[in-house]
Amino acid sequence: MPLVRIDVVEGRRTPDELRRLADTVQEVMLDVFAAPPGDRYQVITEHRPGQLICEDTGLGIQRTDDLVVLQVFQQGRSEEQKRALYAGLARRLEEAAGLRSTDLIVSVASNTREDWSFGLGRAQFLEGDL
Repeated sequence: MPLVRIDVVEGRRTPDELRRLADTVQEVMLDVFAAPPGDRYQVITEHRPGQLICEDTGLGIQRTDDLVVLQVFQQGRSEEQKRALYAGLARRLEEAAGLRSTDLIVSVASNTREDWSFGLGRAQFLEGDL
């Protein structure tokens, strides 16, 4: 059940372009992270110019205002799956949305079954609903 936060600079993409970006991320979640079909949790946030600050960390990467920061909250993925995620996102987002790989930052955070509630004040994983 990955939860994906997608952060972008406001005004750089049309609503259709944002949807294509989100759809492409979801395709990679299904293919690489084996998310179940219909399991889609995404939050897209647009930040005013100057409010998304991602400076180089000594890698020589030049970023533009087309920057996309993805935070993926998930459970139980291997190091190999995470590497495949990074590569798959970079490749597919360039193909589908024209996003340069230098304008993509991805962070994967792990959590456990007790860290999820899908509503109704219940811990569905722990209570056997899922």
